Amino acid sequence: MFFKNKSALSLSSDHKKLLVHIAKIVGKKNVILDPNKMGFFCHGFRYGSGKAIAVVQPHHLLELWQVLQACVQNDIIIIMQAANTGLTGGSTPDGNDYDRDIVIINTMKIKQLYLLNNAEQVLCFPGSTLNELEKKLKPYHRDPHSVIGSSCIGASVLGGICNNSGGALVQRGPAYTEMALYAQYTKEGQLELVNHLGIELGSTPEEILNNLDQGNFDLTQVYSTDKNCSDHRYKDHVCQVDAPTPARYNADPHHLHEASGCAGKLAVFAVRLDTFPQEDETQVFYIGTNNPDKLSQIRHDLLSQHIVPISGEYIHKDAYNIAAIYGKDTFLFINSFGTNYIPTLFALKNRFDYFTKKFDVFPKNLSDRVMQFVSKFFPQHLPKRMNDYAQRYEHHLLLKIGKNELEFVKSYLKQFFTDSRDGSYFECTPQEGRKAFLHRFAVAGAAVRYRAVHTKTVEDILALDIALRRNDKQWVETLPPEINSKCMHKLYYGHFFCHVFHQDYIICKGNDIYTLEEDMLKLLDQRGAQYPAEHNVGHLYPAKEPLKNFYQELDPCNVFNPGIGKTSKLKNWASKMEN
Repeated sequence: MFFKNKSALSLSSDHKKLLVHIAKIVGKKNVILDPNKMGFFCHGFRYGSGKAIAVVQPHHLLELWQVLQACVQNDIIIIMQAANTGLTGGSTPDGNDYDRDIVIINTMKIKQLYLLNNAEQVLCFPGSTLNELEKKLKPYHRDPHSVIGSSCIGASVLGGICNNSGGALVQRGPAYTEMALYAQYTKEGQLELVNHLGIELGSTPEEILNNLDQGNFDLTQVYSTDKNCSDHRYKDHVCQVDAPTPARYNADPHHLHEASGCAGKLAVFAVRLDTFPQEDETQVFYIGTNNPDKLSQIRHDLLSQHIVPISGEYIHKDAYNIAAIYGKDTFLFINSFGTNYIPTLFALKNRFDYFTKKFDVFPKNLSDRVMQFVSKFFPQHLPKRMNDYAQRYEHHLLLKIGKNELEFVKSYLKQFFTDSRDGSYFECTPQEGRKAFLHRFAVAGAAVRYRAVHTKTVEDILALDIALRRNDKQWVETLPPEINSKCMHKLYYGHFFCHVFHQDYIICKGNDIYTLEEDMLKLLDQRGAQYPAEHNVGHLYPAKEPLKNFYQELDPCNVFNPGIGKTSKLKNWASKMEN
């Protein structure tokens, strides 16, 4: 019997008919009704949860279209979801105060990738991941937009586009394209398919999607276009170091275009993207100083001369030390096995945690506790020179430089650090350079692990990602005593040359996290910062007016992902008072 659990039995007759119809489209095994099995999809990677009447997993684009049609005809809210690796809860329900029932459509079974124009571009379907794309491009010596970070945990390519995700690669800017295939629900109450891929696929939605599903198009006849499939202007933009605006942030109007930045307000079927040539020869420089002005000077001097590093990553000493303990197992796993198994490991961990938390006999966050305990028995994993710098210097900068700028940067740093009292640097061996950036990746999860194993003393994590103005010299934060006293640890790290910072505050037990967040955001407003910088608003940040207007233009009836950016969850964007 299809409706065999109590929750499904309580559905209305109309909803039962809808789900039977959807099951005929995608197959019964691809419609999840059991709340216990749906939990993995209804709970965010780090934040947010809510109820849905079903999770649907189509295998083909045409199935996805037919499911969308069935949902809109039955006045159902649609939440599009890929890998569910976001940090702000943007691809799951948020609470249970919606005015219509929700169906989550998880697209991770629609994984096709097509390489175009000798792999200079790629056509990605909704379930294709950055990790899979990276492997497919490797024989062509090319890379996707991102090559570490979210790519390691199985993030989808489309998720990056829909959220204008940033990354550690300075020259590339946010994930962006003007070429996409998507479904939009219009103000006239019609579901329309819009093909802006620049590929001739047919005229009707069924023909277009069936041709894509079957690969019925000539890959050799996909021509160049004047539309952008990445942000070509960013490399010059980031070099304008005296500009009084941020280099990049999620709500930047320059990066809001149809699928790009849509945050689930469209159902995106495919995107066409640029790929990037790999750097054959690189050198990592490890810089330490106790004077943050020195790092500002390095950034200003290099960018003002259009010397743009491949990566320019910042780590504060406290973040370095916390990650050395609480990111050790992540470091060791990737160092030993590479990134290929990380998505599977994270998926298994999340499923294990969701299962064990239902039983009181198990402690909270059992997988984290076990991994943290085991990591203690492994020897020191970080290079000696890095650890020495962690003892001597408060501020750390990792510079990865390509061969064209290498001699200039070598000469510049040698002259810059003639007085060792202001700091110093060393040229990393290939192994040291790889481990330096791997440790930087481990920093991003260290606060989460710390919270998981210190539940008695930690209230929660307050995680902010902010974009400072390009001309900001005072980038080091000083919190007022009344806020600082509530922080057990403050972890600062980020993409220094883009002036994008991740700030993870581990909050002492007994404090109101939401009040603290409001207070901190007010301080950021006073500094002229933009937020979020690259994780998107999700259900954590309020969408500012331009971004809210963009969402309303894309989805005038508020059918897709209502409530994103703390906007209305109600049909036609009604307010609660109107309702």
